[in-house]
Amino acid sequence: MPKVTRRSLLIGAGGAAASPLMAKPMRSKSKERIAIVGAGVFGAWTAHHLLEAGYDVTLIDAWGPAHSRASSGGESRIARAAYGKDSIYTRMARDSLPQWQALSAISGLPIFIPAGVLFFFPTEEPYVADSIAAHKQAGLATDVLSPADMQRRFPVIDFTGINVGLYEPQFGALMARRAVLTLVDRFVGNGGRYVQGRVQPPATGGAQLEAVILASGERILADRFVFAAGPWLPKLFPEVIGSKIQSTRQEVFFFAPPAGDRRFLSGAMPCWADFNGGDIFYGFPDIESRGVKFAHDAHGLEVDPDTQDRRPTQAALAEIVAYRDRRFPLLKDAPLTEARVCQYENSSNGDFLIDLHPQWSNALLLGGGSGHGFKHGPEVGRYAAARLIGSGQAEPRFTLATKLATHHREVH
Repeated sequence: MPKVTRRSLLIGAGGAAASPLMAKPMRSKSKERIAIVGAGVFGAWTAHHLLEAGYDVTLIDAWGPAHSRASSGGESRIARAAYGKDSIYTRMARDSLPQWQALSAISGLPIFIPAGVLFFFPTEEPYVADSIAAHKQAGLATDVLSPADMQRRFPVIDFTGINVGLYEPQFGALMARRAVLTLVDRFVGNGGRYVQGRVQPPATGGAQLEAVILASGERILADRFVFAAGPWLPKLFPEVIGSKIQSTRQEVFFFAPPAGDRRFLSGAMPCWADFNGGDIFYGFPDIESRGVKFAHDAHGLEVDPDTQDRRPTQAALAEIVAYRDRRFPLLKDAPLTEARVCQYENSSNGDFLIDLHPQWSNALLLGGGSGHGFKHGPEVGRYAAARLIGSGQAEPRFTLATKLATHHREVH
């Protein structure tokens, strides 16, 4: 087995270790093979960390990295560290950020857009104080803003009815599809193997898994396995996971800003989230001329990722337009330039699932991004790699035992 060092699997915990993508890949004489099913953000970063540690890694996906139906597909994701009392995610976001910045620095086109992130609230609820405390403990800069401060700094937003804001100047947007494609390209260039094929649900039996079988009949043998199949995890493991992970329909919309108006560009307008009395809306500035992006964070209808209708609905568009016109009045009557239908793959409580299979000690279950996982990809991958090879302690919140069939979202 290759020697796994603190640096190779704890990359990203700050300091000089946070630029692994610049280094030459580690080479090992070990023949231990690892197969990873799912080339989304969780699977790709896990593959990266394991390859850096010297393992022989094969990454498998049915349709390709960050494909159009994947939870890691699409244009953009917010990178933020405010999580209220859930400071474990504040720390993970902080430690993931330099790894995203390192990937962005070598990608050609940018992956991380330092737009800043603004949260605003109608009341000074516990989430605000808890986030400020977590930021302070994590050493993160946070500006606490009054409505007047926000109106002066971000004039395109109408802050009527808002009591307080939190601004994270170090964070911003991640270009999702580009990020995963770049990461997988680097993985292959550094000696990893990518295979396009649909993995069949593994047959039960035995203390360890020996191979995964593709729909083509091809067998991929390995010593260890990671199943990072996102919304397809319940289909691979209906008995073990089943309804503990559910996919919900989520619609996002882009609108053209007024011609020549620079106030909607990144740097002038931040990424943002309006807590709106618990009914959260969020969005992005006009990045790479795609338009100003809006989305409603509430879970939509439960869907099947293979069969859900990917056409946006008039009801969802009307809801977004009504919100847009109230909070962003300069965009009233702005033309719709793009719409997408994707999904959240939600665990029962919003915490990630990163745990060994209850039957196979050499197989790790990885998923439950729950609509907030993308930004944490580097640290999820580091933690998942450590759990797989037995060098990391289990975080109770990420265990299978904490995931239930009844869903009650607790992480925002």
